[in-house]
Amino acid sequence: MGDTFKRQRRSDVATIGSEGGGYPRRGEIWSVDLPNQPGDPHTPRPALIVSTDVRNRLAGDVVVVPLSTRLHRLPTHVFIPAGVGGIPLDSMAKCEQITTLDKQFLTDGPMGERVRDGLLAEIVYAVRRAIGEIIPLSDVPVRTRTSRRRTNP
Repeated sequence: MGDTFKRQRRSDVATIGSEGGGYPRRGEIWSVDLPNQPGDPHTPRPALIVSTDVRNRLAGDVVVVPLSTRLHRLPTHVFIPAGVGGIPLDSMAKCEQITTLDKQFLTDGPMGERVRDGLLAEIVYAVRRAIGEIIPLSDVPVRTRTSRRRTNP
């Protein structure tokens, strides 16, 4: 019975608009419910889809990085300015909180256009840092090496 419910919910998600049709795409920002998160007010929040398009089309779940408007400069946070990907406020991708969500937890999306490839590369780099991978300098996105992100103190 649970499998039937999930299949029905997945087909519901497949009808939600996504550029080029039918499923969440890598680099899109969606509104999601993050179940069982301590201290979470259980309201939908934006999250960036980081799983590949092939996986997103075929699997019943997606890999996401949650976004927050609390702007703390940490090695595993990546600044995303308001307007990018359709988000209304300056936000941080909290790459240490990468998670897999069943598609039934996608509540709405995409919020806007996909984020640019350079920003997605910064986020993937921060995820790699979060899981403790030793990253050669040649793999570090140029902007990450040279820029300072705007954050609140």
